[in-house]
Amino acid sequence: MSIPSQVLAKLKILETLYQQGKSNEVINQTLDKIISQELAESRQKNQELEAEMQIFEQQYQMSSAEFFQRFHAGELGDEIDFVEWNAFYQMWMTLQEQIQLLQSTENL
Repeated sequence: MSIPSQVLAKLKILETLYQQGKSNEVINQTLDKIISQELAESRQKNQELEAEMQIFEQQYQMSSAEFFQRFHAGELGDEIDFVEWNAFYQMWMTLQEQIQLLQSTENL
């Protein structure tokens, strides 16, 4: 069994126990810490990606959102800069979803 499969199996066991009413304050605190750490790391990666994209935004005088739309509409070439910028933007969008998901636990 691979590591991700093992982790998912353990999480399912915890989920089952919680559904049976067997919650534990140590587990609650540990989960809060894990989520907090993941959120901090995601925010750090977000800043790094935004800094990388800002270089392209300044160089090409357009926002990353505008670039992404124009690049995927075929209005721009396939220069290496554009391929790299596109990759950064896609990673950034994925990271935004991850940050939003992690932040949603703050209200639980």
